[in-house]
Order: sequence, then C-alpha cells, then structure tokens
Amino acid sequence: MNWRMDHFLYRKGSSLGERVFLFPLYLASLPYGWAVSMRALLYGSGFLKQRRLPCPVISIGNITVGGTGKTPLVIHLARRLKEEGISIAILSRGYKRKKELGPLVSDGKTVFLTPEESGDEAYLMAQRLGNVPVLVGKDRFESGLMALQKIKIQGFLLDDGFQHLSLYRNLNIVLIDSLIGFGNGHLLPRGILREPLSSLERADLFILTRVKKEMDCHLLESELKKLQPRAKIFHSHYEPIAFVNPHGEIQELSSLKGGRALIFSGIARPETFSSLLKQMGIEIKKEVVFPDHHSYSPSDLEGIRREARGMDFILTTEKDMVKLAGSSFSIPLLALRIDVKIWEEEEFYRRVMEIF
Repeated sequence: MNWRMDHFLYRKGSSLGERVFLFPLYLASLPYGWAVSMRALLYGSGFLKQRRLPCPVISIGNITVGGTGKTPLVIHLARRLKEEGISIAILSRGYKRKKELGPLVSDGKTVFLTPEESGDEAYLMAQRLGNVPVLVGKDRFESGLMALQKIKIQGFLLDDGFQHLSLYRNLNIVLIDSLIGFGNGHLLPRGILREPLSSLERADLFILTRVKKEMDCHLLESELKKLQPRAKIFHSHYEPIAFVNPHGEIQELSSLKGGRALIFSGIARPETFSSLLKQMGIEIKKEVVFPDHHSYSPSDLEGIRREARGMDFILTTEKDMVKLAGSSFSIPLLALRIDVKIWEEEEFYRRVMEIF
C-alpha cells in the first residue's frame, strides 16, 4: 500500500484501515474547521468589520492548499487591465519572504526588493509586469492605502485573497484545479480544503484551471452550481510561450525540442510543469522535486549540477529561476514562461470590467 500522504489528501474514498490510520488528522480538522467557520461568520454578520479601500478590489484566490495557478492569472489579469487603460496595483502577502524591509516591491518603474525580501511570487509578478506596482504585507488594507498615497491607482488585485476577509472586495474570483477538485473533501489537515465548501457562497466567478478542450468537467461544474448558483464558471489552461535564461533573454519553444533535460522545481504541482514540457517534445531524463517555495542552498545547486551531467540543458520554472540570481551552471539553465488562456476570455473580461 502506498502510504504517501498526498495519496490520501487528493483521493476520494478510502478503506477502513486507511480511515483508522487517518482518524487523528480528522480529529485535528474539527477545531480548525470550527475556527475558520466562526471567523467567516463574524465577518459575514458584521461583528468583525471589513475595511474598504476607496477603489475596486478584485480578489484572486482558492479554497484548497497548493497551486491552482493564482500567480499566472494575476499576471494575466493585470496585463489585460493595463491594456484597457486601468492602472492597477497588486497586493500580496509576500509568502515565505525572509526579510521584511517594507511593503513596496515595485512602484511600476523600479523593483526595490529581492526575492528573499518580497517572496518569490511577488518578485516574479513585479519582474514580469514591470509597469504594475506590487506591494507585500499581512495588512493589505494598509499596503493599499500606502500605494494610493504614492501612486495613481484605479484598482487593486488581491493575490491569494479569498481568505483575507478583513479587506472588502468588489469581485471574488476563485480558482479550482479541474484535475483535483476538492481532493478527498476534508478540511486541513485531513484533506486539502482551507475552508468548508459552503464558503464558496462568497465567490462571484469560478475559473477551472488545467482544462483541456476534450475534458468533461460536468461533475465538478454541477457541484459548483449547487454550492453557488449565481457564480459564472469559466475554463482555462496554461500555455507555454517561451523559455527565458537568467539574464531575461527569450528563447523560442521549438529550439529545445528533442533535447535531453534535467528539470527541477519547487512548486505545489510539479507534475504540471513536467507535463507541459513533455507535451512540447522535450525528453526529460531526470527530475528533481523540492518543496513549494523552496530556498535553494549551495548543496541543492551542487546536487542539480551533478544530476545534470550529460544533459543538453537544465529547465525550471520562472518562480524558481528568480531565486537563482548569481548561480552558474556549465550547461544552459532556462525557465519555462507560461501564460493563462481563458476559453471564454471576452465574457470573463466583460464581467471584470463591470466593477470599474
């Protein structure tokens, strides 16, 4: 029997022996569920007050742990809104940042903080977007007020904001991985749910991620419609657009086809990364997987160099690449750049633009 924990967290149904084995985690999920439900109730009833910024706020979040593609969507949404002439700033928690030197990662012109000071995802957003301010901090209301004092802003994107109930939002976008759904349906730590499914009543729009055209998402869509019948459901997938080297130079996707690669990543869903590469015709000889948001040590990098002997190149994600500044490798190191493609893009942006 495979006793890997993720096997139980993502799979519905289990034997009696497995349920007994995991019963302590179920017991631990009860006080957790009570706490998050009580918190939501206090905010929903108005006992705890939401603070409101003086311009529209769009939250992009999820109800499960792990990656559902929030960062790529925030980048995609920020770029599209800028194209529509709306000046946007991103408010992020700055997850796993090691130093706190202030909230301003970028003012839309200059990136002031390093990945260690801002968190890898916030830094990546600032680097990829360039002309969009990015701020980090636990109190995103205060970060938003600071941004409004310094920069002309018409709206905010709240990164990973579904559970950030202290800040009022005008639009709640919830991402759900179409291949995983809600896992085994249990709350943390027994399952992958950050909140009870009833919390999805707060959602305004759903986006199913990793959806291929031939996929049938009917069961998941039916469940969502029961949970929140007023929310429109959209579908999306990741689309590779280029490779980029540590200096930011672009390389076409076709240039690596047929090559032998070592790949490594420290993301929540490493199988998504490897699957995209395989679809592109890249021969993955070895794969090294690190925990999500991993900070690379000299010994980690030496291990990657050792494993990469005889390869044509080393491939990683952009989120990992930003943490490797100054690192050298004897063979080319490249990161895969992806974009989010929403199948119903024009209708999605029509809904978004309604709040401005």
